[in-house]
Amino acid sequence: MEIFNELRWSPYAVGIGIGMLSWLTFLISGKPLASSTSFARTSGMIEKLFRGDKVHDKLYYQKTKPRVDWQWMLVLGIAIGAFISALLSGDFKGQWIPSLWESAFGASHLLRLATALLGGVFLGFGARWGSGCTSGHGISGTLQLAVSSWISAVCFFIGGIFAAWLLYHVIA
Repeated sequence: MEIFNELRWSPYAVGIGIGMLSWLTFLISGKPLASSTSFARTSGMIEKLFRGDKVHDKLYYQKTKPRVDWQWMLVLGIAIGAFISALLSGDFKGQWIPSLWESAFGASHLLRLATALLGGVFLGFGARWGSGCTSGHGISGTLQLAVSSWISAVCFFIGGIFAAWLLYHVIA
């Protein structure tokens, strides 16, 4: 199919596809689409490698068991699907520093890595603090008309706009 070779898909088609996927997920599993808990589970699995069953002494991991579940497999599928999509579209290229970043902040690998790490920490902290991530709140929560998810989605956009403005107009 020709669509799989496209560099960019229509946001309308993608939105419809995500909506259908979300609806099917609810229908089949009774669970919402989400991903941030899988990262918390992964950290528990990594901790279990070093501390064994002591990881289960933590209250958080008693509630959120460190194991591979459907959500963990969804995140793995997203990564694999993105890789396959990049290969099929001819857009795959390994690079440490994207050109937009390099033009604004230079070619320092250390700066790029430190910024990505800090951003990931903030993202993880926010997802745990907000009881969900952009997919959990922005897709599944808004689909269920949850007020907290609509507030979260609005804040995601405001925060993203502010962060982009800060990075590319103030800091750069």
